[in-house]
Amino acid sequence: MLKFDHLAIVVSNLDVSRAWYVEKLGLQVEFEIAERRSLALQDSEGFAIFLVEGALGEPASRPALWFQVEDVHTSSASLLGKGVSFVHAPQKLFWGYGAEIVDPDGYPIRLWDAVSMKEQSES
Repeated sequence: MLKFDHLAIVVSNLDVSRAWYVEKLGLQVEFEIAERRSLALQDSEGFAIFLVEGALGEPASRPALWFQVEDVHTSSASLLGKGVSFVHAPQKLFWGYGAEIVDPDGYPIRLWDAVSMKEQSES
């Protein structure tokens, strides 16, 4: 089972976008990574939108989608069995612990689970 959980978008000015999403839409800041000029906002249901400051229109500005799965290792093995190519298998990354695939148009799709995320962030 997949649960759509996070979306990342590139914004031209993090401070302006932060103010707009917080003041206008009422989202709450979950956490901020100042050195990466990024932050996570959360809605009332726990859905997170990551804002990352960067140049719009660049390949790195493509949205990234996060799906929560029950077990990232089991889900990865299942997807491999279906012929899905991985950018990387489950591993520790700047955003936490998980795997990454891409859709047919090259959009990054990141898979994670709560247990592995917690265990790997504590190590």
